[in-house]
Amino acid sequence: MTHWFHRNPLKATAPVSFNYYGVATTPAASKICNDLRSSRTQLLELFTDLTCNPEVMKNATDSYFSLLQGFINSLDNSTQESKLRYIQNFKWTDTLQGHVPSAQQDAVFELISMAFNVALWYSKYASRLAGKENITEDEAKEVHRSLKIAAGIFKHLKENHIPKLITPAEKGRDLEVRLIDSYIIQCQAEAQEVTIARAIELKHNPGLIAALAYETANFYQRADHSLSSLEPTYTVKWRKYLHLKMCFYTAYAYCYHGQTLLASDKCGEAIRSLQESEKFYAKAEALCKEYGETKGPGTTAKPSGHLFFRKLGSLVKNTLEKCQRENGFMPNPNQRKN
Repeated sequence: MTHWFHRNPLKATAPVSFNYYGVATTPAASKICNDLRSSRTQLLELFTDLTCNPEVMKNATDSYFSLLQGFINSLDNSTQESKLRYIQNFKWTDTLQGHVPSAQQDAVFELISMAFNVALWYSKYASRLAGKENITEDEAKEVHRSLKIAAGIFKHLKENHIPKLITPAEKGRDLEVRLIDSYIIQCQAEAQEVTIARAIELKHNPGLIAALAYETANFYQRADHSLSSLEPTYTVKWRKYLHLKMCFYTAYAYCYHGQTLLASDKCGEAIRSLQESEKFYAKAEALCKEYGETKGPGTTAKPSGHLFFRKLGSLVKNTLEKCQRENGFMPNPNQRKN
């Protein structure tokens, strides 16, 4: 199944020379600074290189972060921080607030901001792969794996690195808990979309598919709720996507629940379930239009034209018609036999 995912822009950053005259006084120290500069530049270039794959990204990430650790942790394996932690100022923009940069003279801020971009890259890689026509089973697994990696990076930053910042995360910006939570939950929800698609292809039990779809809708609702108290100017487009997907997977849940009821000869209940599915599909359709017309950071697309959306519309319509036909054939239990 072809998927469509909303993506916010990558973070941008100012160049860093890592030239420390008077501090890096030996050839070995100068080499480390040169390696830091070149590995950082290479990693930043890979973020926008469409030929980059997870293996190349992992190697580049490991290369830069292994060097950056010398600016964060003491080299004598003690619990003390490095004396170099606050030697360099780093500037990074925000995924939602565009060209307005945040700056901190802290290597931990650099690690968090760069890793944030790495997580975004994995989510964007998954999105590109998932948007292909006739995605293979191996590609679907790669999409699922990349989204899990992205969620894991965001979660690791939230729990282990952001609390170490001397300057707390600014409200409404990337490193604030409400935004991080939304990124984590969105990646989890999208990974589950891949699971649902696979379950449908393998013709798994409709009850299982309905349960997965309902859980996915709840993921999207939670991600949307996490953004609800933030400035609408920056979040409105993202929230349209999350609300759209919540309605879409609620429609999926009612549709497959209706199939389960129909298999149990509960035609009346099945029809009511499919009618609810129609309602949520109609809401999702309206939100698709609103999403396409809403200005703000993120993907520009017309989701109602995507195959993943059109397929559900046909499924709901055909299943409801089947329920209504079978309901018409059901014998009247009050009819007296001759």
